[in-house]
Amino acid sequence: MSLTELETFDSLNPATGEVLASYPRDGAAAVGDAVARAATAAEWWGGLGFRERKRRLLDYKAVLTRNLAKVVAVVSEETGKPEGDAILETVLAITHLDWAARHAASVLGRRRVPSGLVAMNMAATLEYLPLGVIGVIGPWNYPVFTPMGSIAYALAAGNAVVFKPSEYTPGVGVLLAELFTEAVPEQPVFQVVTGLGDTGAALAGNPGIKKIAFTGSAPTARRVMAACAQNLTPMVAECGGKDAFIVDAGADLKAAADAALWGAMSNSGQTCVGVERVYAVTEVYDEFLRELTERARGIRAGEHYGPITMPKQLDIIQRHIEDAAGSGKAVVGGPESVRAPFVDPVIVTDVPEDSGAVREETFGPTVTVKRVADVAEALEKANASAYGLAGTVFSGNTGRAVELARRMVTGMTAINSVISFAGVPALPFGGVGESGFGRIHGADGLREFTRPKAVSRQRFAVPGMNLTSFGRTPAELDRLVKIVTLLHGRRKR
Repeated sequence: MSLTELETFDSLNPATGEVLASYPRDGAAAVGDAVARAATAAEWWGGLGFRERKRRLLDYKAVLTRNLAKVVAVVSEETGKPEGDAILETVLAITHLDWAARHAASVLGRRRVPSGLVAMNMAATLEYLPLGVIGVIGPWNYPVFTPMGSIAYALAAGNAVVFKPSEYTPGVGVLLAELFTEAVPEQPVFQVVTGLGDTGAALAGNPGIKKIAFTGSAPTARRVMAACAQNLTPMVAECGGKDAFIVDAGADLKAAADAALWGAMSNSGQTCVGVERVYAVTEVYDEFLRELTERARGIRAGEHYGPITMPKQLDIIQRHIEDAAGSGKAVVGGPESVRAPFVDPVIVTDVPEDSGAVREETFGPTVTVKRVADVAEALEKANASAYGLAGTVFSGNTGRAVELARRMVTGMTAINSVISFAGVPALPFGGVGESGFGRIHGADGLREFTRPKAVSRQRFAVPGMNLTSFGRTPAELDRLVKIVTLLHGRRKR
């Protein structure tokens, strides 16, 4: 193998194996140079203030929108997903960019906060300041929407960004940065480094990075965390899920089946917040399953959704299908549905809860469906997972649906819809447990890429109450005790 081959890697069309382009395999030196440039750019970008950053980010939004067809084409080529799915994720990314740009000042800007009676002579302010350079390590399944959930919010908060896209979708990342340069040509505020896992490790381990935003598997997240630990670099991690879908009595079963099918099969099931487990109460189980299977039989890989983007995922999908079909009943598809690089829809019922198909993330167009006695059992099974990213509840009883949604041990839950929270920019996105920690999107997503700065200023001295002095007297402490007793010593009933 030549030196040139060692220093580059190819981006492939997963459906055909065609080489789309070659990209640099950036090492630690190249990553370090990008971070150093970003540090200088971050000072300029952070110094612009909210108004000027908003103007430039809205310009970037306009550039992205005008180049929508170009972005969609690259996404479709590198992931294999249909054009319609690529349009949807890019449009959602644009709406999040717009929200972050327009709301950063109100969420992060300096504001006065109450001082309290004891500190009534103080003026107190709180603001959220940028961290500096943010490293973003993105996934391949939604190569625009997911990383932009970190990039847009980090930029709006006043940081510079160095983005390492997945080695399966480097062209998308490069294009996003090129289009940003059209809107913000002055400084390299948003840069891209390309490569494999060693490039991501170099980014996470660089001491100039002030925070890492990572999306990927839990095992990879642990390796990224280990690299971050060397410099005590904080991290936000979104690590996938095994999301459950509850069907309650009184639910609109046609709508529920349609939503479950989309949630499970769209993007070839390669969706971290996609549907992998369905629990339907016994009153509606048979009718729901009939609706779901009839719809699923009309869906085919290569027509309604694309290939499996990451080849090694096929082994996991195959294992889970064989495991589920062997211990349960395949009602749509089966092991024969795997025809690399495509996988046709697979629906399996009565799979034991301790099987790999139920416990582990499949990340393919498969779903298990189980009958439960009631929603209490459905909730118990939904929560019996190491993951806690998202979930769905379909019910005809709004009050019960809301309560079920609140009691799901997940970061997000949709009611009578599927994955709808991702389209609401004001809502935070993230999970618990094996699904990771921290949040992107919304006000929480803006604050994720900042440091809170608290300032207190004495407006006037309070006679006889100089408590933070070695010269304080017993009488002053006695007054303090009397004030505290008056304010807080009475029991509330």
